[in-house]
Amino acid sequence: MSAPVSISLLVNGEPIDAFVLPRLNLADFLRENLKLTGTHVGCEHGVCGACTVRVDGEIVRSCLMLTVQAQGASVETIEGLSDGGEVADLQAAFRERNALQCGYCTPGMLMTAQDLLKQVSVPDRQAIREHLSGNYCRCTGYQAIVDAVEATAKTRAGRRA
Repeated sequence: MSAPVSISLLVNGEPIDAFVLPRLNLADFLRENLKLTGTHVGCEHGVCGACTVRVDGEIVRSCLMLTVQAQGASVETIEGLSDGGEVADLQAAFRERNALQCGYCTPGMLMTAQDLLKQVSVPDRQAIREHLSGNYCRCTGYQAIVDAVEATAKTRAGRRA
């Protein structure tokens, strides 16, 4: 077994110094070491999207990334986006349109939807579907999720106008 490795990173703007085993994935580090349980672990193969976080501004599957790979990086979880208010309107749209049911996929969906809305101010429904296609949801059937993302994009565009 390998010895723990020292790492330093930012998580939701907070500096973190820790010793971790080289094989520890980022999802488990966030959930177990930092108690940031909004990052869900579903498939552990990078397929379902439940573990989506941002690393240096790019969304990644934290179940596929080793914690040691985040050395010196800035990691943002759903807690950071929620607490900072970045996705408050998107969360409200999800609630209003019943785009969440069991809630297991919701953090990853919100992270991915926010990523799209940062890239394209008013994506069409097909672009929304394509961008969210790497996130699984077994409850809503996706229509309500697409509706929520589309409504948020239009509302944000109206505020900018």
